[in-house]
Amino acid sequence: EDGLLLLQSQALAAEEAAKTKGEMLTRFLKDKLAKEERSSTLNLHKLSTQWRAVLRETKDKELRQDIEILSQTFARVMDCKDSVIEASTGLSLATDLEEAEEQHAQALRSHLHNVDRLLQLQRCRLTCLEEGYSAQLEALKMEFEAERCGGGEGQQWHPRAVL
Repeated sequence: EDGLLLLQSQALAAEEAAKTKGEMLTRFLKDKLAKEERSSTLNLHKLSTQWRAVLRETKDKELRQDIEILSQTFARVMDCKDSVIEASTGLSLATDLEEAEEQHAQALRSHLHNVDRLLQLQRCRLTCLEEGYSAQLEALKMEFEAERCGGGEGQQWHPRAVL
């Protein structure tokens, strides 16, 4: 019976040792998994940071090339415009401006002269019409007075007869 108790206690001790060993192994694996997850998260962050740096560097190169191209295009356009300004039929812009102002002044003088002539013509026409009106009015007055003073014996004067 002592041997049986000894065997049972040994089996129990072996079972507890196995259980303790299993718990230690489980705890070790859980710690290893947690450490691996932290390392994975850290490495993913590092990888993402490096990838962004690569993308920034690539975009930086592209933008610098675009700026260089635009700068060259701008310089070419400015040179073209400068040459047009300098070579505008051998005259400077100031001379062209003075000539344009002279033409404008001449056109304005001509226009004002024509307006003055039209005004004079209209005044003359108005004077002629006023003189004609006055002459007709005087003729009517004289005719009316002549009829009124005895030129029309037997006729009575009536306001509608004048019309």
